[in-house]
Amino acid sequence: MDEEILNQLPASLRVELVDVFNEIATNYRNNKWEPSELNGGKLCEVVFSIIDGYVKGVFPSKSFKPANMVDACLSLSYAAATFPRSVRIQIPRMIMALYEVRNNRGVGHAGGDVNPSRMDATIVLYLSKWLVAELIRIFHDVDTKTATSAVELLMVKEIPTVWCVGGKKRVLNTKLNMKEKALLILYSENGPIREDDLVLWTEHTNGAVFRRDILIKGHKSKLWEYDRKNGIVTLSPTGFDYVEKNLNNNL
Repeated sequence: MDEEILNQLPASLRVELVDVFNEIATNYRNNKWEPSELNGGKLCEVVFSIIDGYVKGVFPSKSFKPANMVDACLSLSYAAATFPRSVRIQIPRMIMALYEVRNNRGVGHAGGDVNPSRMDATIVLYLSKWLVAELIRIFHDVDTKTATSAVELLMVKEIPTVWCVGGKKRVLNTKLNMKEKALLILYSENGPIREDDLVLWTEHTNGAVFRRDILIKGHKSKLWEYDRKNGIVTLSPTGFDYVEKNLNNNL
């Protein structure tokens, strides 16, 4: 992750935001969909504390829960028009929606072919992603695409198939090909990887062949960005989607 992401926020709030966001993302990935496990309510408190502090000109040392979350969010609409509309209107409304799903949607609903708990959990996850991306976009003056990519870098990826041992990574599923192994290792990291490490971690026996047949071809397919001059490989949004859609059983 770029070390500058969210560094305009106090360290305490930044840590709270990233921790609760990762808790939501990790529990969702592990099929833990109960409201107590997908703590969208806590994320609401942290995001509200950030934008409320931004509007008031003083960030709190830690997040807090307003007496009435809905009224507190609505009050932000009266902030000076010099603040972005997202801060005054859009983020508060998303907080209210997330808070409602978190607090007032029961689990174990009867009827239907799809488990409503999963549907509710999906809403919690993606509203959380939107809120964090919007904070990044506002405080770092970047476009939506860049902010969204930064959110994915914030996510801790716990992948049982990728084993960390002795400072190296190993893909435990021996049936995967080299391209798939490279994708899983890149997906498991929160940033670029040196090409020498990727060759070592995939256990390819010939670095030159790996660069020619895997790295260069994957670069042409836009699965990753291969910076040959500096020897750096970075997973692309296309590669990220490929892993999520095609290697989901190996996560």
